[in-house]
Amino acid sequence: MKLLEEKIRRDGKVFEGNILKVDSFVNHQIDVKFMNEIGKEFKRLFADKEITKILTIEASGIGIACIVAQYFDVPVVFAKKTKSVNIAGDVYTSKVESFTHKRVYDIIVSKEFLHKDDKVLIIDDFLAKGSALCGLIKLITDAQAEVVGAGIVIEKAYQEGGALVRNMGVRVESLAQIKSMSKDGSIEFVD
Repeated sequence: MKLLEEKIRRDGKVFEGNILKVDSFVNHQIDVKFMNEIGKEFKRLFADKEITKILTIEASGIGIACIVAQYFDVPVVFAKKTKSVNIAGDVYTSKVESFTHKRVYDIIVSKEFLHKDDKVLIIDDFLAKGSALCGLIKLITDAQAEVVGAGIVIEKAYQEGGALVRNMGVRVESLAQIKSMSKDGSIEFVD
């Protein structure tokens, strides 16, 4: 998606440790008009699939998933990173290691919201090492639901996550695939 690549080049910031900050339009401050274009693109990419739910992980994926869900007219379920008193009953759980926060989380979804007849599209902001995506896939398979695919806003193609998930047989559609980033702020995208 050339529009996204241009926005990343213009507004994204590269930091030490292969960190790309896009918090001015994706995951801290959300450019809703721009995210609407991302929602349209995911609808176009997955228009051939029946989808009953969209699954994401808190917190950065929620805003994107909500916009995408409007195009599919389905609810969004988000995996929580901590169990709270408002999640009653049985839950599906999985472990996820955060590349950015350098810590392992238990992610949780109430069994009330994922069922074996669901056809689930995963939406997330980043794909790097694949831990979050693998954790979400586990929640879906534990529910005996179907993983329709994964829509990723930005994939760090030079890391192993994309290959890992695609080798699991999951369709991954990334709107921008970064080939490399350098400390001077230059970003190269996969053609």
